[in-house]
Amino acid sequence: MSSDAPTKDDVVKKPNAGETKDVDDSVDGQELRFTPEEEEALVKESDAAKQEANTLFASKQYQDALNKYDDAINSCPKYLYYPRAVIYSNIAACHIQLQDWKETIKAASDSLKALEKLEQSDSRLQSGKRKDDEEKTKQEDDDVEEEIVSTGASRAAPAPVTVDEEVKTLEANIQRIRCKALMRRARGRTEAGGWHNLAGAEEDCKALAAKPESLAPADLRVVQKQLRELPPRVKAAQEKEMGEMWGKLKDLGNGILKPFGLSTNNFQMVKDENTGGYSMNFQPGGKSQ
Repeated sequence: MSSDAPTKDDVVKKPNAGETKDVDDSVDGQELRFTPEEEEALVKESDAAKQEANTLFASKQYQDALNKYDDAINSCPKYLYYPRAVIYSNIAACHIQLQDWKETIKAASDSLKALEKLEQSDSRLQSGKRKDDEEKTKQEDDDVEEEIVSTGASRAAPAPVTVDEEVKTLEANIQRIRCKALMRRARGRTEAGGWHNLAGAEEDCKALAAKPESLAPADLRVVQKQLRELPPRVKAAQEKEMGEMWGKLKDLGNGILKPFGLSTNNFQMVKDENTGGYSMNFQPGGKSQ
């Protein structure tokens, strides 16, 4: 997939630390937040490790890159959710190249969880509050007369970046990293196989397909292809695992029933075509095993 490799765009200005409320770091159950000086030093250390990891990844030194990304995540304060989401997504990219599908799924999931925490903790990203703020701003604008600005003054300097523009940029960055993490997790789940993983990969692809404008054309084609191929694979994996489970249950049941001269062959499962449910019929003539 084209989303497997970290890009230079994965280095984005982090949200202001003061704009998050939930903190994962703790000492004796108490929330911990670093001083501005400590945080700045940790962020610089994390960014340096991440930049080195990006270089190693580009040169196809995936294990070395993974080690450096681990250094980057360990240095990054736990309450800086966006930078951590980026690093976890890049860790997932390394695991894809190393074909470690279990760790790919875990790292991509950690990236998505970090983005969820960011959206929950940053009040600017909460749609209800943002809508109220936008309505309030609109009402205030309606009450203010048009200000007369000279042509020279209007050309003197660019307009300052508004809070709304910052939020839109952050939302776009979140969506970009979310798409990368979903693509990587879907890849890991598809490669790992099994009913649970394949069903999860299908759900990831559905989430991606719901936002086609956020995907590169190559990624969109991959998602559409997977949505065609995954359903029969999910069904086949389900039937296989259900068959294996029923076989194990049958063996267990035979062990329990044998002392009584019975076996699971004495019991027949009958499907009700109207409800889709099953009922059990006793067959006295069944041969014990």
